[in-house]
Amino acid sequence: MKISGKMSLSSRRWLDRQNNDPYVKKAHDEGYRSRAVYKLAEIDDKYRLIRNAKSIIDLGAAPGGWSQLLVQRSCDGAKIVAVDLLQFYPMNGLIQVIGDFEDEAVQSEIMSYTDGKADLIVSDMAPSTIGHAQTDHLRIMRLVESAYYFAQSALASGGNFVAKIFRGGEEKKFLDSAKKDFQKVCFFKPKSSRKVSSEIYMVALNRIPQ
Repeated sequence: MKISGKMSLSSRRWLDRQNNDPYVKKAHDEGYRSRAVYKLAEIDDKYRLIRNAKSIIDLGAAPGGWSQLLVQRSCDGAKIVAVDLLQFYPMNGLIQVIGDFEDEAVQSEIMSYTDGKADLIVSDMAPSTIGHAQTDHLRIMRLVESAYYFAQSALASGGNFVAKIFRGGEEKKFLDSAKKDFQKVCFFKPKSSRKVSSEIYMVALNRIPQ
């Protein structure tokens, strides 16, 4: 943000971090829309989630970095649905749904493209942060819990779920509750996630038949 032609201290710090971030440069050089793509790449390298998924839902998809990787690594004929409040530049092999995934009508539209069940649901969603760690943590936990609730009806047996979380105290309780629904649930911190960031990813594998 600029005021009277001068950049604020927080904006200068953000710009310096972007300019010095090797993943920002790497994403630009490799044609990805955001550095976040490398976080999903690391998760997939470890857990092999994308390759065999025939239907995938990408929640909070804009600007499309994760969607790019999903298209690249998915099997032939996979249906990939990218959902966001914001529209972003389309790409081949991707179905865009613009709207709030918590809206029942939007959820119905999403599921119409996946034949009723998805094999993989990923979420890099985060609320607008205010800089107060506990408040930001509680906000993202509400969002993640909503995504998880959606996954209860949208995810096939044996399916997988990945979501971003900010550490802050409630994440362990959430992970423990997810263990009743999946064979394995764990946290993963990608190397491409900045060390100073409180973000981690919950990876829930092999949904237990309900």
